Amino acid sequence: MAAGNHSTVTEFILAGLTEKPELHLVLFLFFLGTYVVTVVGNLGMVTLIVLSSHLHVPMYYFLSNLSFVDLCQSTVITPKMLVNFLTEENTISYPECMTQLYHFIVFAIAECHMLSVMAYDCYVSICNPLLYNVTMSYQVCSWLVVEVCMMGLTVATAHTGCMLRVILCKATIINHYFCDILSLLELSCSNTYINEVVLLCFSVFNILAPTLTIIGSYVSIIASILRIHSTEGRSKAFSTCSCHISAVTLFYGSLAFMYLLPSNVSSMDQIKVSSLFYTIIVPMLNPLIYSLRNKDVKVAFNKIIEKRPFCISKDL
Repeated sequence: MAAGNHSTVTEFILAGLTEKPELHLVLFLFFLGTYVVTVVGNLGMVTLIVLSSHLHVPMYYFLSNLSFVDLCQSTVITPKMLVNFLTEENTISYPECMTQLYHFIVFAIAECHMLSVMAYDCYVSICNPLLYNVTMSYQVCSWLVVEVCMMGLTVATAHTGCMLRVILCKATIINHYFCDILSLLELSCSNTYINEVVLLCFSVFNILAPTLTIIGSYVSIIASILRIHSTEGRSKAFSTCSCHISAVTLFYGSLAFMYLLPSNVSSMDQIKVSSLFYTIIVPMLNPLIYSLRNKDVKVAFNKIIEKRPFCISKDL
């Protein structure tokens, strides 16, 4: 059915991050810089992994997919937010809002499960190194990525489908800087019981399953590292997964951040702050973490840089 049959609202106003106009220019410049770094960092990571043959291993295959997800996640949110800083009325149409909601859910869920897949890859490489090539074959890695994508698409389709049946008529102002499930449900004039049940079920699964996978993987990894007698061996094993630990801490830490804020902060402010981290800040920091703390990435980058002058001089 058409969107108009489900909602009396055809256009929304996004409340944004702040109601103070004097801060809009500063915030615009900050988030513009953040988005530029995000695009350059994640596109650069994907390009580097594609061009460097010695990075064609499961760990970097998953990393390239994580970079793509981060880039898309930020692109779904940031450009619209930047435009809103420069306009008086931060409007978004109903179809645009539902489209943004759908893609936001797709990439948020994909990131959750991609991080758990990367944790499993670390577990196999450290705990079962002799079986690594068999366990993490090209076919297995491809299927894992496909499953991550299907999980994101399935959850997004379910949530967006449930949202389309909700009648939104209480107000036209969304108390957020993008179209989020909770902020949209606040505008509902109809029964949202099904939406809340679907949200609860999928939230439990999409948080619990990746979290248990990550915790289980790292418990086994730590146990294996402690059994290594040489200091050099322990250091090498730890460096294999240290970047991933940082990425997991940032992403899941930002999700948990809303529950750690003081009780005098309103719930919607908590959601905004937490969302800001995992939709904009984390996608920017992930490529920096993997490039600055990963020797293989640094070596690959240096080789690409060294080849360019040689190729240019040869053509001349």
